[in-house]
Amino acid sequence: MQKSLTVIYTAIVLDAVGIGLIFPILPSLLEDVTGARNIAPYIGIMTALYAVMQFVFAPILGALSDRLGRRPVLLISLGGAAINYLFLAFAPNLWLLLLGRAIAGLTSANVSVATAYVTDISPENTRARRFGLLNAMFGIGFIIGPVLGGALGDYWLRLPFIAAAVLNAGNLLLAFLVLPESRTPSREKLDLAALNPLRSLRWALSIKALRPMIFIFFAFAATGEVYGTCWALWGGDTFQWNGLWIGLSLGAFGVCQTLAQAFLPGPAVKLLGERGAVLTGIAGACIALVVMAFATQSWLIFAIMPVFALGGIGAPALQSLATRQVDESRQGQFQGVLASAVSLASIAAPLVFSSLYFVFRDHWPGAIWLSVVALYALLVPLVLSLRLEPANR
Repeated sequence: MQKSLTVIYTAIVLDAVGIGLIFPILPSLLEDVTGARNIAPYIGIMTALYAVMQFVFAPILGALSDRLGRRPVLLISLGGAAINYLFLAFAPNLWLLLLGRAIAGLTSANVSVATAYVTDISPENTRARRFGLLNAMFGIGFIIGPVLGGALGDYWLRLPFIAAAVLNAGNLLLAFLVLPESRTPSREKLDLAALNPLRSLRWALSIKALRPMIFIFFAFAATGEVYGTCWALWGGDTFQWNGLWIGLSLGAFGVCQTLAQAFLPGPAVKLLGERGAVLTGIAGACIALVVMAFATQSWLIFAIMPVFALGGIGAPALQSLATRQVDESRQGQFQGVLASAVSLASIAAPLVFSSLYFVFRDHWPGAIWLSVVALYALLVPLVLSLRLEPANR
């Protein structure tokens, strides 16, 4: 059991490492293969493409694991990831980089399979703790990824991909040797309609009372995407950071966010209530973003990280508020809708914010952070309108 969990948790860490390691090196990598100075639109496309593949293939891989078994789908995705990172290490032009990043998004969609595996092997009284560890592993990987990418990328831009290939190959070998099948494969016919990620979203948008919460979740996810899309560009343009410093700053951001989400939401909700915790999280993030927009000294960015971390209490409190918007019989369906909204934000936000950065870059790179503040400001009246009492059950 413990060996199986180790393999699954390692796979989640590596998925998150794969997302984060490209952020510090992406501007330099794209300048190298395109020869263009304004590469912000290319960054948006690369980031959105990854999210599109995750959005489309997560339900497909999950359904295939029901039919074929968890083990073969996980092994294929880990092997595909190792081969693909080697492909990225030697891709000579933009189109092959885009193809490689698309395949990376496809293989990282195995998160749904890993979650199903943990469900299979976990009694109900241990699932919450193990799912919490699953989320923690993703956070750890997202901290490691930018630091690893930045440090190795300063030696050679393609070196982070080789490191990721080696790590995935190691986990593939470990999974092949010690990971048993967790369930008997189903013989039922695959329901193709169930693979449509937009199916339940149409249902929720047809209910007027649910639209504010869906938009809030979408916007929260969109603000999270701007850091991965614009941070490296802004750090290089404003402070002339190299890959290592970009990675360290993103890693520090990830550490503060992870610690805040692990320890602060409970006390914050108890003290302020769920709505108050969400608004406090928005306020903390906005204060930090304004400082970033006007900062001329790089040490200020590290100094405001604790304030930035306050933004981490908003999402868990918002998740709690979300459960009050529908009755108990529709909780699963509504949570699936919110997950779809988050995925759609991961597709749209990189394209929008990278285009905005392209507009601001020559005159004031920090203005991109004020656009995030403006988005947060739009959310305040919507948060104030949310239902505080549970829906009729």
